[in-house]
Amino acid sequence: MELNSFVYSAIVLLTAAALAVALFKQLGLGSILGLLVAGIIVGPHAPGPYVTEHVEDVRNFTELGVVLLLFMIGLEMQPKRLWALRRELFGLGTVQILLCGGVIAAYFSFFQSSWQVAILIGLTFALSSTALVMQLLHERGDLATRHGTAAFAILLMQDLAVVPLLAIVPLFSELGTLASAAPLWEQSLLVLGMIGLILVFGQYVVPFALAHLVRQNNREAFTLVVMLAVFLAAWAMHKAGLSMAMGAFLMGMLLSTSRFSFQIQAHIEPFKGLLMSLFFVAVGMSIDLPAIAAQSWLLVQHVVVILTIKLSVLFLIALLFGLPRGVATRIAFLLAQSGEFGFVLFGFARTLGVIDEMTFVVAVSVISVSMLLTPLLVKLGDALARRAEGRSAPILCYDAGTTGSLPQDRVVIAGYGRVGHTIATLLEVNNIPFIAFDTNPANVERGERDGRPVYYGDIGDLELLTAAQVGDAALVVLTIDHGPTALQAVSHIRAAHPDVPIIARARDLEACGGLIRAGATRAYPEAIESSLRLGAEALQMLGVPTGDVDSLLQGVRNEGYAQVVE
Repeated sequence: MELNSFVYSAIVLLTAAALAVALFKQLGLGSILGLLVAGIIVGPHAPGPYVTEHVEDVRNFTELGVVLLLFMIGLEMQPKRLWALRRELFGLGTVQILLCGGVIAAYFSFFQSSWQVAILIGLTFALSSTALVMQLLHERGDLATRHGTAAFAILLMQDLAVVPLLAIVPLFSELGTLASAAPLWEQSLLVLGMIGLILVFGQYVVPFALAHLVRQNNREAFTLVVMLAVFLAAWAMHKAGLSMAMGAFLMGMLLSTSRFSFQIQAHIEPFKGLLMSLFFVAVGMSIDLPAIAAQSWLLVQHVVVILTIKLSVLFLIALLFGLPRGVATRIAFLLAQSGEFGFVLFGFARTLGVIDEMTFVVAVSVISVSMLLTPLLVKLGDALARRAEGRSAPILCYDAGTTGSLPQDRVVIAGYGRVGHTIATLLEVNNIPFIAFDTNPANVERGERDGRPVYYGDIGDLELLTAAQVGDAALVVLTIDHGPTALQAVSHIRAAHPDVPIIARARDLEACGGLIRAGATRAYPEAIESSLRLGAEALQMLGVPTGDVDSLLQGVRNEGYAQVVE
């Protein structure tokens, strides 16, 4: 592609995406629906300028966004948390795939002469969109809710189900058979070997490399090593015949227990956000408007029937598994769409001659339209769930097993040096929850030895503020010794979270004034405070009553230390 052509395509895509997202967010419909519509506008099937005709190549590339999304989910899902979801993962997830797949297959048996093809179509449509649902849960802050964790477990089981589905496609084809595939024992050894490779890298190699780079203060290499780890894990799972997203999730889950998890999340979030946006645009570009117009009634019928089947089955099995009606309603409307793995499965089936070209076009259109309708379905599901629950918001299910479940009344300490360690000790003695960040690896290691939640991270990083949920904190305490860094941190925190109180340490009165102007609620000059403390002790030892001394100190602070500064 020539440079001028590439730049022109980028201008068209970014203009359509920016305008659509701004409009749909203003209308309260969410950014995802805006991105899907933008994809339709700049796609090759719509009138007007389009970005490219090679939509499948674009979609394949942007699926890297799904890989990064699952990695980010893994960072928030420690192993013990995943084990706690085993009932929903293996029970609810398996039953959902089999029941939805069976009922949808029975419906498509009226349109297909082969029952094997009907089963393949039914099981494929039973899968939901991991990318779309997880992005919606992230945007809405619902990942830690009861319906969010249950939906995640079902999606994870669906990702696992892609492997056997890909394996059975050649059974139905005259062009390919399982005879050419590797023996089962060889495939099993390959899977175990690749999982072992990910475990070694995620548990030992990557944390060791990151610790070394942190000591060198090499932020660029830090990001590159994390990206390498993600894509290495994705490649390993792909080579084993599993989902790339599954490998990324496993790597994220392994790194979730490291002291670098928050900073990793801050580094990866911009890349994930960009690629996920492009992914939804690519899905919108896949919607073939002429094909939909040519078979509009059949397409509408398929979409309505599939959505109805999945809504009904998901709601009923969620109730059977003991979930409340409101939670079951939200799960059903979240997972009613078909998913992006359908593009892969139907494409593979078309290549092997299992389905014809027209069936493929209709199937891809059904998937795309159902994804397009999902944000509206989720809004409808919320309204119905609130009526069922008799309240206005879902119950959060916070658990100490995830970084996404930090207590809302915690204190955030920026800096775990001498002062930060003292503050953490005082908070711990008084049973006040806290979390601390430091860019000095020695201080982070000290926090680990102390058994405290001390993580590597730059509190002045806007993405880290989001990852650490600073907006929900009761207080931010800045103990950073470096003045410019402290000023930057105060400015970023105040801009992103104007209501969060900030108290800061300063070297002197001038630095104290700068922090106050930047947005700190209170700032205390360290040198003057030490002098005041010494003076107070002297007055008490000379017989001045403690109450008088405390009043004197408070008066000096209230007057901006004017009495003690020349």
